[in-house]
Amino acid sequence: MPAAAFESLTVDAEGLPLHVRQRGPHGTPAVLFLHGWLDHSHSFDPLCEHLPEAWRTVLLDFRGMGQSGHAGPGAAYHLSDHLLDVEATLDGLALPPVHLVGHSLGGIVALAYAAARPERVLSLTLIESLGPSGGPATGALQRLRGFLDDSRRPPNRKRYPTVEAAAERLRQANPTLSPDAALLFARHGTRRTPEGDFAFTFDPRHRRRFGQGFDEAQWLALEAAVTCPVQLLRGTRGLSPAPELLEARLATLRTLASPPRFFEGGHHVHLEQPAAIAAAIAAFIAGRPAEASSA
Repeated sequence: MPAAAFESLTVDAEGLPLHVRQRGPHGTPAVLFLHGWLDHSHSFDPLCEHLPEAWRTVLLDFRGMGQSGHAGPGAAYHLSDHLLDVEATLDGLALPPVHLVGHSLGGIVALAYAAARPERVLSLTLIESLGPSGGPATGALQRLRGFLDDSRRPPNRKRYPTVEAAAERLRQANPTLSPDAALLFARHGTRRTPEGDFAFTFDPRHRRRFGQGFDEAQWLALEAAVTCPVQLLRGTRGLSPAPELLEARLATLRTLASPPRFFEGGHHVHLEQPAAIAAAIAAFIAGRPAEASSA
């Protein structure tokens, strides 16, 4: 029997339309998935094939990515804006307290939101994500300079002759991305232009550097405010903070359910090991003990 299809919906974020996909609108529990930087909600499609259909599964495209609306002229994208995206989704779909699952940027957003709105989050699953790389306080000046420099550069939307060419560009930027995963990203993350070639749908202004960011002390304060259970799923060839930084962040997560679990794969491990990652998420949400990692 084929899996139930997702329906596409639009929720309002103070006038900005956000694209949301939902399966099982009357199901339980409610689980909201948050994708990574320049990605889109379809990055969770292979994983969702292995999740319980009894769940109310919601997939969000962050503003300026996927099929969601872009910020207006003169606007910039900041991490806090994506917390508004989460809140608009919860409000727009009248969701009860949810389990949040976030990959990379999505995990950063999920953790920050759980700290700010503990009553609305039941658990956190962070895939290849344990906070931003804000750097030391001495980097604040250079960050501001980079932000101002980038604001003078016009957005550059590169074009590709085929979807396959766009997928190959993704693999060049992320060598651990498999050909199938890159093609999935490109198929759902590009749009044909009037000239007949293809361009990615994300707003190129997302590539501009932030003017402000959390320093380590601020991020640890957010981590310490998280009250729901947390699990960390990582790829054996994924990204990792420096050992001393990682140790401090793990120690600050008071509700960490277990040590990080490793699965064979890179930064997009949920695309390389969708069944195993889905099983880990389902067991965690159901409150079952974690099984051994498949590294």
